Amino acid sequence: MLEFIKQPWPWYFSGLMITVVMLLLLFWGKSFGFSSNLRTICTMTGAGKKLKFFDFNWKTQQWNLLFLLGAIAGGYIASHYLANPADLELSESTIRDLSKLGISFKGGLNPDELFSLEALSQPKTILLLLAGGILVGFGSRYAGGCTSGHAISGLSNLQLPSLVAVIGFFIGGLIMTFFIMPYIF
Repeated sequence: MLEFIKQPWPWYFSGLMITVVMLLLLFWGKSFGFSSNLRTICTMTGAGKKLKFFDFNWKTQQWNLLFLLGAIAGGYIASHYLANPADLELSESTIRDLSKLGISFKGGLNPDELFSLEALSQPKTILLLLAGGILVGFGSRYAGGCTSGHAISGLSNLQLPSLVAVIGFFIGGLIMTFFIMPYIF
């Protein structure tokens, strides 16, 4: 059984599981989105006393906090006990494009140039990660949700603002990939 779980699964299995989760959430009248957990955590720590946005009954979001904890626990279990030690496979063109940006591919998920202890000693890396975090936080608040909330939950509920947000995410990703990233690296 363990060998079956450790093997790579087909891409469509994820889609099937997302569909099952979405149907269950719709059945119980809930909507999915990870960024709402940040709002809930801020509310739990008392931010509602200072800002109206955080003034709500956080106990209504306990299910989402459990989902967050489950995702963290599942990621830990998968990476430490079920991980396939084989290197990732990237196309040669992607590896060439990364090397043009000064990013080497060593078979891992995250490039050492950005995600290593040595990289954190460079001010440029710290600035990039800090700016990225600020932009993601601002974007999630401004768009009224994160990519998972809009793309999975919002689109399955046929919400027009989610469609606009998802189109914006894709356009932003293309602009970053082809116009901004080459200048950063």
